Amino acid sequence: METTKCLIIGSGPAGYTAAIYASRANLAPVLYEGNMPGGQLTITTEVENFPGYPEGIDGYEMMEQLRQQAARFGADLRNGAITSIDLAQRPFVAVTDGGDSIAAEAVIVATGASARYLGLDDEKRLQGRGVSACATCDGFFYRQKVVAVVGGGDSACEEATYLARLASKVYMIVRKDHLRASKVMQQRVFDTPNIEILFNTNTAGLIGDDKLTGAHLVRHKGTPQEEPFDIAIDGFFLAIGHTPNTAFLNGQLETDEAGYIITRGAGQATSVEGVFAAGDVADPHYQQAVTAAAMGCKAALDVEKFLLEADGK
Repeated sequence: METTKCLIIGSGPAGYTAAIYASRANLAPVLYEGNMPGGQLTITTEVENFPGYPEGIDGYEMMEQLRQQAARFGADLRNGAITSIDLAQRPFVAVTDGGDSIAAEAVIVATGASARYLGLDDEKRLQGRGVSACATCDGFFYRQKVVAVVGGGDSACEEATYLARLASKVYMIVRKDHLRASKVMQQRVFDTPNIEILFNTNTAGLIGDDKLTGAHLVRHKGTPQEEPFDIAIDGFFLAIGHTPNTAFLNGQLETDEAGYIITRGAGQATSVEGVFAAGDVADPHYQQAVTAAAMGCKAALDVEKFLLEADGK
């Protein structure tokens, strides 16, 4: 069976940054990139809020540069995903989607979190061309334009009020007859004059060929008062939550109620000694490229210290 000192599961800013630091520490890390090499930023057209890119950079290009940097320092970057791992004892044994096994003295989980979508055919087709799951990532491109936010919880209210500072008008598309958000967040929305809440409303489809131009909506769906109507919008933001990519762990690490891996103290250590987590999989709050990269750095430094102490025992 193949062995490694450090196995990194997942790519993106967290995984690649962890690989850079682990390689420079002579840990010869092995990284499995997962089903979406480079993570969700590879489907983001333009990244303008990552330090060091004053003119912005294409998300795919940025991830490719991080990948090349990790490879330059000797990281073993591999296509494929880890489908299961046994964390009961060290070395930890992981199994790939190709059926191979690899044993690791330390593991960094950087598998990210997937945005939840409504399941509309148009969502994927118009992704990056008007459809987004991150207002703080893409809101800048909708200055003085009309946008819509789907959702009625705290995240949706937060994204709507953020976008209201940039866009000329923000629709909130809310399935129920009320907001689920905290009273404070609700009041912020109610106090923002360019936010219009469309209660009891579902999204039936999106309009646009090369880019988004509108949405098909239905008010009071499934009732005698059902009323279809359209709105003209330039941006459509999903704010119905994320799902951390942790199914392969089979419940072996402590998580919060939403499934995000819980890290301990100031570092990236998890509930299992020798296992560390970085990026969106362990971050229900910020979910930004720069914070994911920082967590990847911390996780690699934590692994280096852990292995030094383990070897000294």
